Amino acid sequence: MKSKTLFVAWQDSQESRQWFPVGRLDAAVPDVEYRFQYVRGALRAQKKAAFRPLAGFPELERDYHSPKLFAMFRNRVMWPSRPEFPDYLAAMALAADADPMDMLAVGGGRRMTDLYEVFPKLARGDDGGFVCRFFLHGGKHTSPAAQARVGCLRPGEELRAAVELNNPLGELALQLQSADDYQMLGWAPRYLAPDLAQAEAPGVLEARVVRVNPPPVPSEQRALVELRGRWPENYEPMSGEDYQPLAV
Repeated sequence: MKSKTLFVAWQDSQESRQWFPVGRLDAAVPDVEYRFQYVRGALRAQKKAAFRPLAGFPELERDYHSPKLFAMFRNRVMWPSRPEFPDYLAAMALAADADPMDMLAVGGGRRMTDLYEVFPKLARGDDGGFVCRFFLHGGKHTSPAAQARVGCLRPGEELRAAVELNNPLGELALQLQSADDYQMLGWAPRYLAPDLAQAEAPGVLEARVVRVNPPPVPSEQRALVELRGRWPENYEPMSGEDYQPLAV
């Protein structure tokens, strides 16, 4: 039986604006069973930023199981009964047979009413290679010229990825730039940056535009990017203490 794994990130809404991995969602396929566990990042978030348990998951050390997708995640994806569902999948460059885990992995399950996002477990290939897709983050914090440049991107266009050493929040950040004029367009999600920056040489990260969604698609889902790289021998992504389950 195979499984798909996603993590839940929570952002401190106060001054630090820091992101913490706080939970893990697994789905076993083809006989679907869902499992949710908190990870140790939730304890760090609790200590540093007064994190509170998610609705529906009140106990940090409990192992939650369900034959159906938990409500917290079910409410973060669009269902096929909606007439705009084909456009929803197209905006994420997903096939018609994509399941809710696929939708959450690409779309992030963002909602305006809370501070959670969902992201996939990065997978290391046999040769150390990896590939991941995400929507550019932080567009509202870039210049008007950069925002206009994002709107002009084309599928297949190459981008430059660069580790940002002087980020004002003091966190490791990975920014994406246009390849022709080095315009800073946005960032990779902060919760992915620590692992992406461990590539053998960040300068050889390959980034390209997968899709650009025009308005009225929200700005947070404007530019879908694919990033490829390779990790050093024996490096295992998302294996640090923050990602270890709390359930006994």
